[in-house]
Amino acid sequence: MSALTGDHLIRLSFSIYENPGVYALLIGSGVSRAAEVPTGWEITLDLIRRIALAQGEEEQTDWVAWYREKKGKEANYSKLVSELGLSPDERRSILHRYIEPSTEDREEGRKIPTQVHYAIADLVQAGFVSVIITTNFDRLLENALHEKGVEPTIVASVDALKGAEPLVHTNCYLIKLHGDYKDARILNTDEELSRYPHEYNTLLDRIFDEYGLLVCGWSGEWDHALREAIMRSSARRYSMFWTALGAPGTVAEELIAHRKGHLITIENADSFFVKIRDYIETLARTHRKNPRSIDLLVNSAKRYIAEPEYRIQLDELLTSETQLFLEKLESADLPVEGNSSAEEFQRHVDTYEATIEPLARIVGVLGRWGEREEWKIVIDVVRSILGYADRERSGSTSLLSLRSYPAVLLVAAYGIGAIRAERWEALHRFLTEAIKSRYGTGTKPMVEGLFLYSWEGGRDSFWQNIKELERKKTPLSDHLYPLLARWGESFVGVVPDFEELYEMWEVLCSITYCERYTLEEIQASISNSNFALMPVGRSGWNHGNRILELIQSEHLKRNILQAGFAKGKSEFLDVAIANFQRIAINMQHRLY
Repeated sequence: MSALTGDHLIRLSFSIYENPGVYALLIGSGVSRAAEVPTGWEITLDLIRRIALAQGEEEQTDWVAWYREKKGKEANYSKLVSELGLSPDERRSILHRYIEPSTEDREEGRKIPTQVHYAIADLVQAGFVSVIITTNFDRLLENALHEKGVEPTIVASVDALKGAEPLVHTNCYLIKLHGDYKDARILNTDEELSRYPHEYNTLLDRIFDEYGLLVCGWSGEWDHALREAIMRSSARRYSMFWTALGAPGTVAEELIAHRKGHLITIENADSFFVKIRDYIETLARTHRKNPRSIDLLVNSAKRYIAEPEYRIQLDELLTSETQLFLEKLESADLPVEGNSSAEEFQRHVDTYEATIEPLARIVGVLGRWGEREEWKIVIDVVRSILGYADRERSGSTSLLSLRSYPAVLLVAAYGIGAIRAERWEALHRFLTEAIKSRYGTGTKPMVEGLFLYSWEGGRDSFWQNIKELERKKTPLSDHLYPLLARWGESFVGVVPDFEELYEMWEVLCSITYCERYTLEEIQASISNSNFALMPVGRSGWNHGNRILELIQSEHLKRNILQAGFAKGKSEFLDVAIANFQRIAINMQHRLY
């Protein structure tokens, strides 16, 4: 079993994400532990202590042992309240004191919602959880839900169940099996917990049959009727996940075995649900758009570009997809300050790639099948993304630079599409179009701002943060190649060698970058056993010579010179190629 599929936490997060609303939560007193709301056992011990002290007993270090010695039996909440002859109203009053936060409690952060309650509320708000069963009397979860703008349907009695909105019609169905601490109809003695009303059993049977189950903070030891309801359910349409701080008890083991569930050992409920929420949010951010949806967009672009009368629809398609892309980025959790770890860099990269993919595939279509001056539309999209990137001006250098990464991907997709169609003039005009420099400090040609390490985010040290690129000579280039190969399926079609197509893109960009120099400047650098600076990717150590031979072939050389590459001059092209070769030699000897 791989590390990925063996991690039940990841598996659970993925299952909840892929099946929104299918998993019901069963939560017990352990979920409220961080809020310092006492468990039933803690209340039992405190009641023993208070009663004993009222009767003149001395303070004990072990009230459990004292009770056992004094009464000749084990401490038990149900037996204790029975001995006291407490009525339901009296028992409710006792619980009220333990659960209701005082002014001092609120000021010191006790008995109020904690991270676990807010994490669950986030999952409910996002539509991933809709059914929650709890044995708790407190209102911590309800308060967290209300703060998140969720109005749950609350069932805390049979009467409430009869008048409640149907299960399938509510966004959040909260079942408080043992009642609410402000209602005298609470269930908390052995006799009361030994059986549920018929209406409760019918509801539980349905939930345990139709839903997956995530159990947290509940031991199963005291709630006999709830335990029996789980055992009655034989259907296992969806998995059961049971969390425990350590080894589960005998009852829990029996329930897990019956449902063929999975045990997850956790540190506490707060950190567990926060991790689940964060994992699911990451899945949502990095989830690729449905391939069929992307195919539909790409096919629409192909149809629109084929007929002049559809130019308006094409423009509208690009405009709407660009707006959607920018809206997704605005709502994504992509902070640029603080944590700039390798993991955070990878997360940002994944999010940008997943979000820009549909637009990149459409732009690739324009690169291959465009006519006239459709490249200007792409320029507008690129400028919009650069405008978005420019809004943040302080923070981690690597994460700030990544904000313009989607523009780098669009430029590459368009360029590869244009090369596939041999649209040399459109490609050269595109690469030399002026874009604003970072922070609006002037302009520069596209190829000088968004190609490999001419782009501010293209530093090797940034991209070597990605594990599989740690030892790569050209990490950004090596990362882009397989990504664009996959995206290229939408607009490249069948080619004998995509690698050659990709490296042709890189070499032509490198040559275009050299146009910033004069012929004499490049010649002087080469004559001094040096080279003029130009970005060179994986083609420098991979198949660069083969690409250079193709470029120097009579037919291709004539075409690219006529398109404006190398300033349209054969001598300049030869010198630019010599400069490329000089850099490639240095790369191959690990000196560059």
